[in-house]
Amino acid sequence: MTLLQVTHLRCEYRYNPTGLGVRTPRISWQLQTDDVHVLQLAYQIQVSCGFDGVDEKAVVWDSGRVESDQSVLVEYGGQPLQSRGRYYYQIKVWDNKGRESDWSEAAYWEMGLLDVSDWKAAWITPDSTAIDPQAEEIFLLRTTFHTRSSISRATVYATSLGLYELELNGQRVGDWQFTPGWTSYSSRLQVQAYDVTQQILAGTSNAIGASLANGWYKGDLAWNNQKSIYGNTRALLLQLHIDYDDGTSEVVCTDPSWRASTGPILMSELYHGETYDARLEKTGWTETAYEDKDWTEVAEVAHSKEILVMQENEPVRITEKLKPIELIKTPSGETVLDMGQNMVGRLHFRVDLPAGTALAFQHAEVLDREGNFYIGNLRKAKQTVSYVCKGGGEEYEPHFSFQGFRYVKVEGWPEQAPLNLDTFTGHVIHTDMEPSGTFECSNPLLNKLQQNIIWGQRGNFLDVPTDCPQRDERLGWTGDAQVFIRTAAFNYDVAPFFAKWLRDLKADQRNDGGVPFVVPHVLDQGSYSSAAWGDAAVICPWVVYLSYGDKRVLEEQYDSMKAWVEYMRQQGQDEHLWNTGFHFGDWLGLDAKEGDYVGATPRDLIATCFYAYSTKLFVQTAEVLGRTEDVRTYRELYNRIIEAFEREFITPNGRLAAHTQTAHVLPLMFGLVEGTVRERLAKTLAEYVTEQKFHLTTGFVGTPYLCHVLTENGHHDVAVKLVQQEDYPSWLYSIHQGATTIWEHWDGIKADGTFWSDDMNSYNHYAYGSIGEWLYRVVAGLDLDESEPGYKRILLRPRPDSGLNFAKATYKSAYGLIRSEWRVGDEGAVTYEFEVPPNTTAEVRLQEASQAAISVNGSAIHQAQGVLHFLEHDGKLVLTLGSGTYRIQTAAKVTA
Repeated sequence: MTLLQVTHLRCEYRYNPTGLGVRTPRISWQLQTDDVHVLQLAYQIQVSCGFDGVDEKAVVWDSGRVESDQSVLVEYGGQPLQSRGRYYYQIKVWDNKGRESDWSEAAYWEMGLLDVSDWKAAWITPDSTAIDPQAEEIFLLRTTFHTRSSISRATVYATSLGLYELELNGQRVGDWQFTPGWTSYSSRLQVQAYDVTQQILAGTSNAIGASLANGWYKGDLAWNNQKSIYGNTRALLLQLHIDYDDGTSEVVCTDPSWRASTGPILMSELYHGETYDARLEKTGWTETAYEDKDWTEVAEVAHSKEILVMQENEPVRITEKLKPIELIKTPSGETVLDMGQNMVGRLHFRVDLPAGTALAFQHAEVLDREGNFYIGNLRKAKQTVSYVCKGGGEEYEPHFSFQGFRYVKVEGWPEQAPLNLDTFTGHVIHTDMEPSGTFECSNPLLNKLQQNIIWGQRGNFLDVPTDCPQRDERLGWTGDAQVFIRTAAFNYDVAPFFAKWLRDLKADQRNDGGVPFVVPHVLDQGSYSSAAWGDAAVICPWVVYLSYGDKRVLEEQYDSMKAWVEYMRQQGQDEHLWNTGFHFGDWLGLDAKEGDYVGATPRDLIATCFYAYSTKLFVQTAEVLGRTEDVRTYRELYNRIIEAFEREFITPNGRLAAHTQTAHVLPLMFGLVEGTVRERLAKTLAEYVTEQKFHLTTGFVGTPYLCHVLTENGHHDVAVKLVQQEDYPSWLYSIHQGATTIWEHWDGIKADGTFWSDDMNSYNHYAYGSIGEWLYRVVAGLDLDESEPGYKRILLRPRPDSGLNFAKATYKSAYGLIRSEWRVGDEGAVTYEFEVPPNTTAEVRLQEASQAAISVNGSAIHQAQGVLHFLEHDGKLVLTLGSGTYRIQTAAKVTA
């Protein structure tokens, strides 16, 4: 009998998380077996509180045998969890083969501080009579403390108004960057937990210190020189809990006994960079031997602790290190490093130059057509790191600033000193999401497009889903997030990332249901509630639910979703049309008037389409959660919206009263037309694309759905030609222009090397990367069944009629690896390979195939193990597969 094991234990999506703030955490696991068609029939979970694994004497929950196939996001059901408690858990399962697994290896989660009463620390900042609270210098705060011997555990809980970094006994605490992250600070502020047991010195003196910077809290944000949006005083809140083997404990807190100073960081801003004078370093300032008698006192700050929440998403980390590929001398004489990749993060360097040598490093994305350093598209963002050497060997990288760049201009380097590429390393920084999806095919340009999509997501998923990472913006635009989220959820595990961001959306939502253009909201009070932007309130929770089977995100966001639908309902004189207010429309559509950013598609058509779509998704949400009264009410509203849409925008002859690609895409994508009207609109759309010689004219609103609509309505051949276009405007055009990320504009760099504009021309803007969803879902055919979300039931619908020789997608689901691969051989024969993880099933649909002409793992279809059902329907062969690995070969011809 083959082995059945329980592996990959996770709690709230994470492996052994510390500082959890969820009072009812959810547990997930995977099954591992070599057998085929394995399903879980029952499970048992044991949880105990302690520090030595699962202990029967300390069990706080034993589920007993539960008859269920659920192995993802199973809610803890035991005794109330305690602040700072560590809980070990193990799992066993029973399967449909009559097997019982052994207990899994134990995993754990550790709770954070769950209640305001857990906090003994005070908010502190340097005394204003000694250090100006508005000074640009980074503040340093420190204290010392004494420990007894036999320490069993030591944990730091910390947050700040501004950004902070911690050191303990001369060593950095943790590897997280830009803590405490960016939230709606007026409502929510995250707390980080660090296990520092190994850094604490037992039975002697210790020293702990923190650096404080402006960050998002009080630094420059957006393009209007806004500062101190959330407050004008940086402050630290910290609690160090030390537990001893004898069961006693003590707490070190931020309080008036701490000392304060400034140090070598003279300025640090997210947009502008950092200024560092190494001659001002306070060597050893977080060690006990350091003498701080010339430091100043600190003062307590009155600030709420009610808003504190434990860290919710994955932290920001350095995830990769790149070496520059070339040292360039530009025509104008500039010395420029080429990192070879448009990246987000910072430059690390090692130098051995005389004391007082002043260096400057300015960061940019592209060179101009003459090959000179170009910063026009940065607008007011300086992206400059200035460094003054102290003499002798030294190394440095910015602490509280990040840059979006491929090129770095080096200034001030002494002519007599060699400038070597080995001196520099690019540190790539973003939220440390777990990679989950891959796509590759026989077209190397499409493979490069997929790489660019990945890099665009990495660069812009730095704690919030920003629009761009380089200019004076870097904001969480709701429209960009909603059009890209399905692609994002394939590339990376983004469930915690979006759960956190959606809580901020809800916090910043107005009482009337209006949703801000950017989340967290930092623009003016009129910057709310554009169609397709505000709809992130509904679309994003729904996609998280589909991608991960996470009902809790729907429960948490339900009121927000409903409020947004009601907001749209209240606009204008007709509650079933949205034809009032400001809208971005089809932003950056190529059919816009000269000098205009908004495409030609009528904005009321776009608004009404999204009104219908969000209402439809809200009805589906209400169905999932069993809100029957809302299902009835909003289904009726949805039907009325469709009727109003038809009256307003469809002519009696079944034509659309708007003549753009986007105008036809939206009603088709959102299911607002059926029958002959749908056929006519789809035919017209295909004609529009064909008339443009298989090019698009769509902007932010239409582009994400264009290829899906063409494929779903019988024009897959048009979509294939559109995606593989290489001249402007197309996805592949930018690659020929040297792009390594997705551009904001189709012609960000024109064919003659000139630029679209200085005003708004990001070369790292992920929105148009939403085509990735079509590549993996349609071309490779790896998709999910919405009736069993989270890839519990997998849809495998490969399209070998996509003008390629092969395509492959893989996805690390909560159940395990899913793979869909196809290859076209001689005379049109196709070989498919599929991988279906345990505790799932898959429906496979093969084009132009018949049961008599295929083999499955070398056997006839009716003899193959794991094939649970098959039939021929509508020219397709449909199979139901249990878990396992399958190789299906067919002699069917593939029509181009």
